[in-house]
Amino acid sequence: MTEIYLIRHTQAEGNRYRIMQGHWDGSVTALGEQEIELLAERFREVPVDAVYASDLYRARRTADAVTRWGARPLHVDPRLREIHVGPWETQFFGNVKHDDPETMRRFLQEQDSFFLPGAETYAQVGERALAALRDIQRACEGGCAVIVSHGVTLRSLLSRLLDIPLRDTQALPLCPNTGVTHLFLDGERVILDYLNDASHLAPLGDLSWGRVGDVRHERFNPADDPAFYRACYADAWLGVHGSLEGYSEAVYFNAAVAHHRADPDSVLRMLIGDETVGLVDLDTQRGRYAGYGWLSLLYLKPEYRCKGCGIQLLARAYRHYAVLGRKRLRLNVDAANEIARHFYRREGFREIGREGTLLLLEKELEARHD
Repeated sequence: MTEIYLIRHTQAEGNRYRIMQGHWDGSVTALGEQEIELLAERFREVPVDAVYASDLYRARRTADAVTRWGARPLHVDPRLREIHVGPWETQFFGNVKHDDPETMRRFLQEQDSFFLPGAETYAQVGERALAALRDIQRACEGGCAVIVSHGVTLRSLLSRLLDIPLRDTQALPLCPNTGVTHLFLDGERVILDYLNDASHLAPLGDLSWGRVGDVRHERFNPADDPAFYRACYADAWLGVHGSLEGYSEAVYFNAAVAHHRADPDSVLRMLIGDETVGLVDLDTQRGRYAGYGWLSLLYLKPEYRCKGCGIQLLARAYRHYAVLGRKRLRLNVDAANEIARHFYRREGFREIGREGTLLLLEKELEARHD
């Protein structure tokens, strides 16, 4: 009989930014690092003989919670990777839901009929994951193995092991980040101890943050709707300064038009469904020779703030500049804007300069230590 712990990886950038990450090899978040430490405490005294993980960074980094205790080498197996979602890779959930709602519905609710050209099916994922599990079972017969993998992969695997249809999300819910399933394998027989347990995360409090929806984006030419752009910038200025003193409408509007002219993907209208919720304006010409990207404006309507939307707007800047090969993201924030300062500080920005009341903030993009 072989003892198996199945663990979903910690919170990664794709989870937080609401990106279809699939095989995209992003990093883990600050919360993810906290989750790893709590998972490590859970496994401090657990006798483990071998540790296996997907070759993607978020799984390998999570496996450190177990390999750090004693001589437990990490075995990497690409068969434990997340589902590959083909043309959806690195696309934002909100855009995929809007552009291909029926296929997305099948992906989330009717997984056995999900098909997308260029992507894996759930059946293919389950087949490769089960083959990996059986090899691990034979290699660790009579011992204990930990396997770190991904949400869809683990659901596809457990569906086969426990004979639970993938559509039955009540009996087989998506595992939370660093959630643990404990079972025993005796040949083909499966003895389940517990499923998707994340009780070790209790010190972090309630992680079911109040996200109101998946944000999508559309290209936006400020010249096509000057009133909207000007209203967004004026409201942002007013929220910081309490008045429009010093606000130069023409300067900021003309700059945005120039940004769009240089890069049509640099100015984006942000929506939830068909409701406009904000705006992102990037100056992709600034910093291009110095290796950084510039965020000119991140605006979110007041009723959508503190509801998981702001990070989805900021993630557009992260992804766009990462694709352009920029290594850092910079922006200005007024020293008096404590809410914005807290938001950017939480997201890993640091102060690198100051001019009057304006602070210059910077964040490394896709920084990771393998």
